[in-house]
Amino acid sequence: MDHNFDKYVEPNMLVLNDVYEAKILLAYFLFQIDRPCTPMQLIEICEASGVMDYFLYSAAITDMQQSGIVDLVNIEGTEQYVLSEKGRAGAEDFKEIVAPSLRKKIYATGLMFFARLKNERDVTFEVTEHGKGYLVRCRCVDGDTTLMDISLYAPDEDQAEFIKAKISANPSAFYSQVMDYIIDNQEYLPDVRK
Repeated sequence: MDHNFDKYVEPNMLVLNDVYEAKILLAYFLFQIDRPCTPMQLIEICEASGVMDYFLYSAAITDMQQSGIVDLVNIEGTEQYVLSEKGRAGAEDFKEIVAPSLRKKIYATGLMFFARLKNERDVTFEVTEHGKGYLVRCRCVDGDTTLMDISLYAPDEDQAEFIKAKISANPSAFYSQVMDYIIDNQEYLPDVRK
């Protein structure tokens, strides 16, 4: 049996071209992500997901503001979109109008976008010359707690940048693998005599 579904899907089936559907998709996304988004964040997520272009996004978000579906509010000095109560109700009631593939695509893109922002905030790198090579310092924090502060040696700058890129692609996995190695995949048993 041939499972090549691409031959049945035309490119215009995977993007929106209707302002009404774009408004529903944006409301659904803001409802699911359940956090304020700056205008630039929302544009970047829409464009990165590939479900709508800038012009459709602009028309949809303008209509949404005018009809009270979203509000542009100032949060800690930054203007951000928040879904109104009217928008929250509509997001659930009308989501079926937009294809599930488009809903999943924009939501997944949004999750990756905000995970990347968190990683950029919580994981910092410093590459410095050290002797005949370079040191790559990686510092992972969670709030005020430093989870890991580690330096790795690289013989040249290209390898130092490769190490940095590899860790920054998935800092959580790197941290987990370091911890797994340290405890040798054995369950940690605290000393109860303390």
